[in-house]
Amino acid sequence: MLEILSLIRSDGDPNWCRSVPNWDRGPWLETLLGYRRARGNPRPRIISSHLPVQLFPKEFFGSKAKVIYTVRDPKDVLVSL
Repeated sequence: MLEILSLIRSDGDPNWCRSVPNWDRGPWLETLLGYRRARGNPRPRIISSHLPVQLFPKEFFGSKAKVIYTVRDPKDVLVSL
């Protein structure tokens, strides 16, 4: 999902995706370093998280941010075990 969103953000140019590491393109919100990186990234920002949406910062709910929720099929998880 991060790769797809990165390509959308860069208008399909793969050079940005190849030159910038994942943790800089979509930093993790639940870590202090990731939070600082996310605040410093230019808009539109891509932020990764495993947090439930209820634990997101309060400012998130008053913004125009979009959430993409990705879930694996439980059958696929069982088969891969």
